[in-house]
Amino acid sequence: AAAMAPPPSRVFAELDLAPSPAPEGRVGPPALPGREVHVSGSAELSARPDRARVSVRLGSRKEAAAAARDSVSRRLQYIAQSAHLHGVPEENITVTEDFRRVENTYQMEAEVCIIFSDFRKMQDVCNLLVEKLGTSGTISPPHFYHTPEALDTLRRQACVTAVGNMRRKALEVCRLFGQALGKPLLIKEEEIKEWGGHIDLSHSADSQTLQERIQNATAYASCRVFAVFEIKGKKNRRNKLL
Repeated sequence: AAAMAPPPSRVFAELDLAPSPAPEGRVGPPALPGREVHVSGSAELSARPDRARVSVRLGSRKEAAAAARDSVSRRLQYIAQSAHLHGVPEENITVTEDFRRVENTYQMEAEVCIIFSDFRKMQDVCNLLVEKLGTSGTISPPHFYHTPEALDTLRRQACVTAVGNMRRKALEVCRLFGQALGKPLLIKEEEIKEWGGHIDLSHSADSQTLQERIQNATAYASCRVFAVFEIKGKKNRRNKLL
């Protein structure tokens, strides 16, 4: 079977230099109608996670209810104070508590979830809590993720970069034939893909380094665009210096 011709989006560029009559009422046209360059462009960008969530679990089991509560409350206050001193806002700290009676004792459990946008401060807080809490608290490895705003920015940047690459292609093609690139007649986003940024739930995830966790949570986006540009007349030599 004969090979099928690739679609326009897969062609580096198509140049149409055949002139056609100018439409009525057009005065001083900057480009000759029918003279067009069809070009596609693509881009692939990545974005590291912009948030990290760390949880600290505390527990106390005492014969007296007040003693169990006080033991956990003191540590909760210390954790919150440490986070505040490192610039973590109040809305990024969530505390959940569970108090129950177990046999003849009272058990108090609590979990503090802290969301960081500054990973250096996150390391400082975690190192401080490991030192001060010792075995009285369990600190989870950080979970890195993207906010919706960060993902939206990644998509837009991929599209804008693809358009820029595409326009540079069109400029190079026109320059090769001694022509000047005109205004765009059509710009179309043909395809956008996203991948990465997944959560690794495997057992090996616990042994990953901080940089490995960040790399595994990195998100990627690619975009392919297509456009049609007008072609102006032959370039003036003075324009070659621009």
